[in-house]
Amino acid sequence: MDIGIGLPNTVPGTEGRVLVEWARRAEEAGFSTLGTIGRLVYPGYEELVALSAAAAVTSRIRLTTSVLLGPLYTNAALLAKQAASVDRLSGGRFVLGVGLGGRDDDFAASGLPTGGRGRRLEEQLVELKRVWAGEERGFAGAIGPEPVREGGPELILGGATEASFRRVARLGDGWIMGGGTPDTFARAAAGVDTAWQEAGRTGTPRKLALAYFALGPDARAHADGYLGDYYGFLGDAAAQVAAGAAVTAEMAASYAEAFAEAGCDELIFVPAASDPRQIEWLAEATR
Repeated sequence: MDIGIGLPNTVPGTEGRVLVEWARRAEEAGFSTLGTIGRLVYPGYEELVALSAAAAVTSRIRLTTSVLLGPLYTNAALLAKQAASVDRLSGGRFVLGVGLGGRDDDFAASGLPTGGRGRRLEEQLVELKRVWAGEERGFAGAIGPEPVREGGPELILGGATEASFRRVARLGDGWIMGGGTPDTFARAAAGVDTAWQEAGRTGTPRKLALAYFALGPDARAHADGYLGDYYGFLGDAAAQVAAGAAVTAEMAASYAEAFAEAGCDELIFVPAASDPRQIEWLAEATR
């Protein structure tokens, strides 16, 4: 199983220079990917912008939105161009992870309804693929730049319902679980595989998961403070999310082992603190 690490793009107070240094050091530490999580109404960096900065100072590590909230990007042709731009700038290292989003404030701030998100997302995904395939749209021809990979960047879709599993099978290259235990992952992954086979797809979808972490001094305080705030809209359940964060090297190692046994192809550890020392601590814990 590959081990990735998130950028602290949503950790409040993270300076741009720290984000760039984090990307550089994560590649040096040998992680498989740099991930970002998406939210509009929160003091963080937009994912495509953050990964563009990361692309400029790295050369090997994958760059993954894990996940970008697709329905908030209402101009699908523009999103296709942005994604292809990051893909081309990074030499083909970009992975577009897309999810529905579940916070009403993000949609209200965008002037969008939450109803019909699934339908709008599927229409958006079809449009992305058409643009990436080079379909002509005007006098100058196709919308560029041309992605490095034929057909466009790898497309990873989130979701935990049967409908989302079928969406992966029809339109995606893989699936990502945004949160949960290894057992939860294994059950959902089986549903993804079943939908994939029923759709007549060959091979198997790549399957990813996220896990929060904070290591070193005051790790528990960092996890409780950040995750309690980020998930405050959930009420008392925010404390449960924070309690599940890996706050010791032993916890991080056990999470990696358990997700690997559950059939996960890539586990991305999402930071609850932006001190770059977190990178080395996590690398040591998961070697």
